[in-house]
Amino acid sequence: MSKARIFVSREIPRAGRQLLEQHFTVDVWPQYAPPNKQQLIEKIAGCAGMVSLLSDKIDAEVLAAAPELKIIAQYAVGYDNIDVAEASRRNICVTNTPDVLTEASADFAFAQLMAVARRVVEADKYVRNGQWQVAWHPSMMLGYDIYGATIGIIGAGRIGQAVARRARGFSMKVLYYSSSPKPDFASETGARRVELDELLRESDFVSLHVPLNEGTRSLINADRLALMKKTAFLINNSRGPVVDEKALCQALKSGQIAGAALDVFASEPTPADNPLLLLENVVVAPHISSASHATRARMAVMVAENLIAFFTGKRPANLVNQQIFKAI
Repeated sequence: MSKARIFVSREIPRAGRQLLEQHFTVDVWPQYAPPNKQQLIEKIAGCAGMVSLLSDKIDAEVLAAAPELKIIAQYAVGYDNIDVAEASRRNICVTNTPDVLTEASADFAFAQLMAVARRVVEADKYVRNGQWQVAWHPSMMLGYDIYGATIGIIGAGRIGQAVARRARGFSMKVLYYSSSPKPDFASETGARRVELDELLRESDFVSLHVPLNEGTRSLINADRLALMKKTAFLINNSRGPVVDEKALCQALKSGQIAGAALDVFASEPTPADNPLLLLENVVVAPHISSASHATRARMAVMVAENLIAFFTGKRPANLVNQQIFKAI
């Protein structure tokens, strides 16, 4: 019996690729940059499954060009790059990789918070560029305290809760905004559920951990930035379009807020002329929250396991569109 053909849209860690190759005929996109839309269409033609990344736009046109496609295994937690409704209409399963990157992403969010509050990146440049001319001065590179401050977490899912656990290690007061109460989270961390406007007004640090959907697009806009303290910082490692970048840039330039740390942008990769990149009170990264060796390897194994489960007649552990498995 021939093996099912699987297209993998980028090279993934070895552990996952080896597992795929044991069970399927695997075609891996060899370039560092993603395939464009036409290349993607050509590659998945005749494939029964694929491993996708956030940078792969899988819309109705792409799905229509792949009549044999039965499953898309997303190498990420989020899946806003996939038209899940259209995939479901075509009885195509969609899976993702939740849980496995929670701790690495929370680590990075807190690293961002600390870096922007204590001006770590600015200080590094200050030394490297030869600006450090006086050994020590009382006003040199003053930052903001983290210990004992108030953190507001928008989106109290797995990653948001993991960030709160780290915040408790710094004796931070934790506020959270969520569509529903999280009693276990509250009892574990002492977090208090509040309305969004209250969270923005009271927090010294606002950390975003929501999925991208129509309800969260531009969630942080000019009006909401205006509610924040002038000494507050915004941390975003969820999705770029959750924040109105123009409004954020203006708030940072005007001193409406003290700073921001961004791992995600409205368009990725963000253009080199993005005005946010010119601001010293912004710490940026190229969407690397989950980028630890161990986490990315576990993600690769998880996508392989999702595919193997499906093609052996089992329900994948991380099925996004649950109703589809029953239908097929």
